Amino acid sequence: QVSLVESGGGLVQPGESVRLSCVVGNKKINNLSMAWYRQAPGKEREFVARSQRSGTTNTADAVKGRFTISRDNAKNTVYLQMNSLQSDDTAVYYCNTAVGPQNFWGQGTQVTVSP
Repeated sequence: QVSLVESGGGLVQPGESVRLSCVVGNKKINNLSMAWYRQAPGKEREFVARSQRSGTTNTADAVKGRFTISRDNAKNTVYLQMNSLQSDDTAVYYCNTAVGPQNFWGQGTQVTVSP
């Protein structure tokens, strides 16, 4: 069983930055592909960014150039740096990984972007 614990969300103003963290338990992340997803009110959960085991990263078009995923294997932690936040970035952000066919999710952290 893999545990994922997100933190770092909160209320921010448009244009500000936030860094989310996801601490992973019971599995070394250097063997895992890690991802961030988000779910806005009334919408389906959507992909935000992924960090592959190889170090390759990719981000959704909606956040490209503003959000960056990174990992610290020594701390077993994945980060999502979010810059130039906009009101439509408001969502619950979830950390995700898969081991074989099994998907694991954190409890989510709320990010609200509002003046």
